[in-house]
Amino acid sequence: MKVIKIAVFLSVLAVFAGCNQVKKSEDYTLKGYVFGTSYKITYLDSDKNYQNSLDSLFFLINKSTSTYIPTSDISKINDGDATVIVDAIFSEVFKKSKKIFKETNGYFDPTVGNLVNAYGFGPKKEKIDLTDEEIKVQMQFVGLDNVTLDDGKIVKKYPEIYLDFNSIAKGFAIDIVARFFDAKKIENYLIEIGGEIRAKGTKENQKPWLIKVVDPVNASENEGFKTINLSDKSMATSGNYRKFRISENGKKYVHTINPKTGYATESNLLSASVISSSDCGDVDAYATAFMAMGLEKAKEFLEQHPDLMVIFLYVNLDGEIKEYTTYK
Repeated sequence: MKVIKIAVFLSVLAVFAGCNQVKKSEDYTLKGYVFGTSYKITYLDSDKNYQNSLDSLFFLINKSTSTYIPTSDISKINDGDATVIVDAIFSEVFKKSKKIFKETNGYFDPTVGNLVNAYGFGPKKEKIDLTDEEIKVQMQFVGLDNVTLDDGKIVKKYPEIYLDFNSIAKGFAIDIVARFFDAKKIENYLIEIGGEIRAKGTKENQKPWLIKVVDPVNASENEGFKTINLSDKSMATSGNYRKFRISENGKKYVHTINPKTGYATESNLLSASVISSSDCGDVDAYATAFMAMGLEKAKEFLEQHPDLMVIFLYVNLDGEIKEYTTYK
């Protein structure tokens, strides 16, 4: 009888100990560096720190699409390896790129990689002052319609074609993290990688996720000039006011390569911020396309895509910085 009572007592203790071990939900903010930039990820009411899981996701994205890693799938493909079977990450990025390439009439084009490298903005950092003739030669290998995905393999019309997904990859990585959180039933989060953002739900005290758009004139001060409600939205910004180089002869080259001309010269847009309830990878690509289009062509595109909200900063004919926005 005494043995039974002790056993029951121990069982009750075990139950209480188990209850005490139930982890309390917490709010987490994870910070670090990935894809050559910084990230900050905040998610609420979770019983687990998912840093290791996110590191694994980042590893897989890099392994598939990073041009800065010689052993990645995209690097092997760019080096001429036609035997690579691409994974689901590469396949989705490629299909998204094809879709937006067609929608923007080629103003978003990941096959400008050779030019990106030559101008000094890619992993090779060649920094060549290309002549008109050299640009003409490279333009033969620009055009995503010259690349297909057949039975899991990338097929290039010309072996010299160099794929570069950097203008969509950060946004896509954010989407991957968002899907992970959604699968874990996390209802409130904000994911930021290198200035691209996606948010869901609200922050603490049911307040919306608010961010500030940077003023390119005072970009070094990092002071925002407009507050945006990003709850349940994605946002990406492209601008040439930080990423550019000046050649020895004083010529300015910007990182947004115009896939129509092959030149790394500025349009009249200083920055393009795109906001939508769609994937962050999509708005990342649209922002890049708008920078190449310039203001007027971008406005024409937006007439056919009212689901996209934008904040453009541009230079008018008098050299004044002006704002054009459809954000409400």
